[in-house]
Amino acid sequence: MSKLLVIKAHPLTGETSRSMQVADTFVEAYKEKNHFDHINEINLYTSFIPEIDLDILSAWGALGNGADFATLTQDQQDKVSRFNELTQLFLDADKVVIANPLWNLNVPTRLKAWIDTVNVAGKTFKYTAEGPVGLAGDKKVLHIQSNGGVYQGQDPASQYLKTIFNFIGVTDYHHIAVEGMDYNPDQAGEIMEAGFTAAKELAQTF
Repeated sequence: MSKLLVIKAHPLTGETSRSMQVADTFVEAYKEKNHFDHINEINLYTSFIPEIDLDILSAWGALGNGADFATLTQDQQDKVSRFNELTQLFLDADKVVIANPLWNLNVPTRLKAWIDTVNVAGKTFKYTAEGPVGLAGDKKVLHIQSNGGVYQGQDPASQYLKTIFNFIGVTDYHHIAVEGMDYNPDQAGEIMEAGFTAAKELAQTF
């Protein structure tokens, strides 16, 4: 039995969001194929996803200098605890699916905040004399992204996510781009159907 972590980085649901529609299609097909796997979905827009801010940085500094966790402010405790929880959820997962739109050639800010919780020295990578070494190489990752234009995986958001996961050691990395709906609105239906097909096919082997 595997653990699948699904990260949804869009404030809209599958009723209107193209990326969420493809993600939902993948998850449903995955469930049919893997009945006993545990699936944990996190919507970054309805969950508490702490950013690295003054509270977290000052808390890390205090803890690094030997302070007791109980001496932190309540905001610091809440943010650090949730940050660590998100890191652990990623570490516990065997497979990860991330779904997001391309916004202004970048990922949504909530997704960047989540990425910060999984790119953690000592947990998902380590520093060595030869340079940083990834520690998450046992995971399988799928990135689903909807784009109004056509970028063929070369947009900054797709490249950023691929770089991050390669950095922490992930080599079993997959990408489904559902793109060109705004550039070719007359073909939007066909583009979406191709995305659904790709998601269903990958779900059989993921």
